[in-house]
Amino acid sequence: MSQPASTAFDVYSASCPSRAVLELIASKWTLLIVPLLAQGPQRNNALLRQIGGISQKMLTQTLRDLERNGLVIRTDHHTVPPHVEYHLSSLGLSLSATLAALDRWAEAHAAALQGAQRRFDGKAG
Repeated sequence: MSQPASTAFDVYSASCPSRAVLELIASKWTLLIVPLLAQGPQRNNALLRQIGGISQKMLTQTLRDLERNGLVIRTDHHTVPPHVEYHLSSLGLSLSATLAALDRWAEAHAAALQGAQRRFDGKAG
């Protein structure tokens, strides 16, 4: 059951349930999965091929967490061999543009961040 819009949540409060939401969406795997699903339904193996470095276990766990939180819908077509697809719910779609923007920011600023790390490490070393 969703909370009414008038309920006040405070991410700075240790007991606020929005903290769990931040933890879920700040996961590097969520940051990669949600924008891919915004492109349309995807099968497990397609996601696995597109996301370098993710294990089957982490993909499955992240998809389950996203499904549990109402961001992803799992559709089992009940065929042999199994045909399961994942797609974003309307709630997931509302999040996808924000996460895609964060992905693009990381790509655009990776070189500057690496330079800062080298300078910092040079001073510390």
